[in-house]
Amino acid sequence: MHKDEIKGAGKQVKGALKDAAGGLTGNEKLQAEGKLDKAVGKVQQKVGEAKDAARDALKR
Repeated sequence: MHKDEIKGAGKQVKGALKDAAGGLTGNEKLQAEGKLDKAVGKVQQKVGEAKDAARDALKR
């Protein structure tokens, strides 16, 4: 597992919490930040997966 996968997953969790908190409190800015954090986390996780796949392919 690549470090980008782990960091990406963490950002997704953080984003989900912000999104939920913003929704509960009616804070649209916090909710939008949460949605952005989740999206950035997904991208970072996919980058980590691609790096893992490339490394595995080079080992073969």
